[in-house]
Amino acid sequence: MRGVVSLALIALVAAIVAAAGGLVYFDGKLHRVNALSFAGRIGPTPGTNWLVVGTDSRDGLTPAERRKLSTGPDEGGARTDTMMLISTPTSGKTAIISIPRDLYVEIPNGYGHHKINAAFNMGGAQLLVRTVESISGVHIDHYAEIGFGGFAHVVDAVGGIHVCLKEPLRDPKAGLRLKAGCQDINGRQALGLVRSRDFPNADLQRVVNQRKVFAALMAKATSPGVLLNPFRLLPFANGIVDALTVDTDDRSWNLLALAWSLRGSPTMATVPTGGPMWSQDGDSLAIGSNTEQFFARLARGLAVDPGTSNDGGAIG
Repeated sequence: MRGVVSLALIALVAAIVAAAGGLVYFDGKLHRVNALSFAGRIGPTPGTNWLVVGTDSRDGLTPAERRKLSTGPDEGGARTDTMMLISTPTSGKTAIISIPRDLYVEIPNGYGHHKINAAFNMGGAQLLVRTVESISGVHIDHYAEIGFGGFAHVVDAVGGIHVCLKEPLRDPKAGLRLKAGCQDINGRQALGLVRSRDFPNADLQRVVNQRKVFAALMAKATSPGVLLNPFRLLPFANGIVDALTVDTDDRSWNLLALAWSLRGSPTMATVPTGGPMWSQDGDSLAIGSNTEQFFARLARGLAVDPGTSNDGGAIG
């Protein structure tokens, strides 16, 4: 019996050492950008907050891959259509919070008022973080961004993801054709789902779908079928480090903690707004008192109240 216990302890230690070594190895392969080190940042706020950004980058995609993924040509510049705050409060469930790209805000450094997604085009990750912090009062602790091709490859690396849809979805421009109901989808289909705006409520539905896909990916990545299967785990880990760009101070174990915090059923929400408005950038969304109250809760480290979400009418 003592020998069995000894062998079990040796195996456990070996597994821990292997896991630690893997984290160090993959940490050294992560792409990094200085997103969070700049003067004038707001001080730390309670809880832990990630800013996760999906960009329209086609870097690394061949023309054939662009056709397969229905991404269209590379139009130059840097744009983001996906901005999510992943907020872990001091007590309560982690929340995946969509920031509408059309939210009309003041962009720091003298850029004036524009839709919030313009900040990324004007000044990259750092200006986007500065803008989010300035309008929310929430300190961003971690940053990650992923492009079109990288996202599709990561989904495929875990063997696809499981999503449930209330209605069939069709959008030829995004390469999207999905039936209603629960189903497994691959990377190309997942990319079409997060990109499509062909809905009566356009961006409102799209951000719901983006959160649905992100949560499904995190659930699959932390499932025994991936964690205990090296033929899934290693391609997923390699896909993540190839696809992601993180802040210079972020580490692979921070990403692991993020995925772990999203196990189960995280709260889903969209930042509420003051409603539609017309701006120099076209159709936009105003900041309202409800927007300010929503961010104020996050800045105090409080859990998101699902009743304050701006998801009314979404169909996914």
